[in-house]
Amino acid sequence: MKNKLVSGLALAAFLGGMSAAAVAQNVAIVNGKAVPLTRVEALSQQVARSGRPVTPEIQQQIKDEVIAREIFMQEAQKMGLDTTADFKNQMELARQTILIRELFANYQKTNPVTDADIQAEYDKFKAANGGKEYRASHILVEKEAEAKAIIAQLKKGGKFDEIAKKSSKDPGSGAKGGDLDWAPAGNYVAEFATALTALTKGQLTETPVKSQFGYHVIRLDDVRDAQLPALEEVKPQVSQQLQQQKLTKYQEDLRKKAKIE
Repeated sequence: MKNKLVSGLALAAFLGGMSAAAVAQNVAIVNGKAVPLTRVEALSQQVARSGRPVTPEIQQQIKDEVIAREIFMQEAQKMGLDTTADFKNQMELARQTILIRELFANYQKTNPVTDADIQAEYDKFKAANGGKEYRASHILVEKEAEAKAIIAQLKKGGKFDEIAKKSSKDPGSGAKGGDLDWAPAGNYVAEFATALTALTKGQLTETPVKSQFGYHVIRLDDVRDAQLPALEEVKPQVSQQLQQQKLTKYQEDLRKKAKIE
């Protein structure tokens, strides 16, 4: 009798230990169904990936959310909503989305952008955007005669900025006295760029410059070597751009290899 009692107590202790271990794996038991702690961990990881810190307060909110989802899900299942064709289609789309996201994340992890890649891209950027930058001012009008009259007025001592504010049809620069700030010549339409680069510092165009926008009176205020950002300043942006380019190429390659009938 004593041995049976001891055995019974030992078995009860063992089962009690098992229950405690099982409870440790779950965040709650809802209507007799265990809600695994892994759901809380997965949701916490999503929050962390979004850049938000998972504080104790947020962690409790996540647990409450997981439990609420289980309650609502059980009710939906009672009503048979998980057996409808629409639900099954939505589940398949969600499954595809998650799986594709994992595919792309895995590709980026196994095909990282290297420092050498970033340096090469930056060197290409420097080569394409080097050279000179021009600080120009202009006055834009509709008619050639009006532009000629402005040039004559400027030669007689008229104030460029005052005339620009009064007469220029370019709302952006006109309000600033015609100032276009620093920019490479390639930023302007061909006719404007050609006239601008032919000027010397402080010089005004002798005749109006016609473009698709109207007639320009241009003054070159200054010239300098192009001011490009240092590699370290743009490294994150360059890296992100290269990652996207690599991922886009990967997607295109997969499409090309696929047999579609």
